Amino acid sequence: MNFRRFLRPDLINGNILSSLVSFTFPLLVSLVFQQLYNAVDAVIVGNFLKESSLAAIGSSAVLFELLVGFGNGFGNGLSIVAARAFGSGDEKKLKKVVASSLALTFLVTLFITVVSRFTLMKALTLLGTPEEIKDEAFSYINTVTLFVCVLFAFNLLSGLLRAIGNSFMPLVFLIVSSIMNIFLDLLFITKIGMGIKGAAIATVIAQGFSAVLCLLYILKKARILLPSKRHFTFERRLMSDLFAQGFSMALMGALVSSGTVVLQSAINGFGKFVIAGHIAARKIFSIVNIPLIALGTASSTFVSQNLGAGKTDRIKKGISISVLIGIVWALFLIASMKFTIRPLLMFISGSTNETLLEYGTNYMYFCIPFFLVLGTLFITRNSLQGLGSKVLPLISSIIELVGKIFFTAVIVKRIGLWGIIICEPLIWIVMTAQLLFVFVRHPALRGGKSARIEEA
Repeated sequence: MNFRRFLRPDLINGNILSSLVSFTFPLLVSLVFQQLYNAVDAVIVGNFLKESSLAAIGSSAVLFELLVGFGNGFGNGLSIVAARAFGSGDEKKLKKVVASSLALTFLVTLFITVVSRFTLMKALTLLGTPEEIKDEAFSYINTVTLFVCVLFAFNLLSGLLRAIGNSFMPLVFLIVSSIMNIFLDLLFITKIGMGIKGAAIATVIAQGFSAVLCLLYILKKARILLPSKRHFTFERRLMSDLFAQGFSMALMGALVSSGTVVLQSAINGFGKFVIAGHIAARKIFSIVNIPLIALGTASSTFVSQNLGAGKTDRIKKGISISVLIGIVWALFLIASMKFTIRPLLMFISGSTNETLLEYGTNYMYFCIPFFLVLGTLFITRNSLQGLGSKVLPLISSIIELVGKIFFTAVIVKRIGLWGIIICEPLIWIVMTAQLLFVFVRHPALRGGKSARIEEA
């Protein structure tokens, strides 16, 4: 494969399999390094600080995931509108999309920064965070949210690059900043002795650096994304489309993360070793889940660009290929999990506590076989968003939130820890069934009206 084509594959005209693989692979590696921000924090904290410090990161991690879920969703939603404009070949519209996206992102970031100042400690209390680790947990999440602007900046800028087919350069910037994060973690935690607050500061600095690199690249190499003063005009229809698409995906991410927050409140009731075991298991889960997330993200861009170009048959073929790739990955995980899960738990947690390891092992052993379903869930949901759907993908997130509330309030109280373990995989089945039902009936895939028109 031509290296230039790998850097910027043609999602509209190229071979579908090679284009998807070329576009997805940098996304996959980017997500790996993105996960390193938190995984490195957990590994270094678990090995150089106490288990209570790891539990403190774990108990606040759900709030961080809530923030990240909202930020990623909002940025991805804006990039879908940009990808559609790029696919249609309308450069003027693309620049207007970028200008409006910058304005919306600034307003949303400002709002979240202000609100978080007054809600974090109350949120930790509502989660039932043990008193012995609450102050540590607050110091971590408070530092991260204070500089949430860097997270949103990188999400927007990298999303815009993906919208024009460039998923490679955001990967390069993440690799550089992830390496920086490791060195800063070691410096702040092991040398300066800042505790888990040092891990949060390292994360913020590294994320900010990646955002700056992304901006510099756009200024020099992707000037098609640079709006001029005349593009910063208020257009009600465009702004409405951007806000609806961005907020829809942000709300979906927030609903998913809110369900995790609800479930975390149940986990916190089982003590620090179960909390630490859960966070270690979730780190593994987050890593092995990356190929499926990358496939989903690639699908939304692939669908958006081809929708803009009016190539609906190509959309069908691309989604089928993505689902097949997801199934192959799930089968690989099922075949290898017996040999890898427990050693990885011990490495991440830095602990040999049997309660911690037993819970983490049971959690992963039960979840991994259901990756056969999870891949289809991600791909169909992101594809619906790429088709312009704003309401229908949200229903799956509502199902997830309601399911986690039910498990927390009823099932966990009856069967204990196993209620937490079986919760998500069983909910995935219901969510996937709903998404498949609406996906195969979408007008664009049945030869009906253009999917550019959102469902009523």
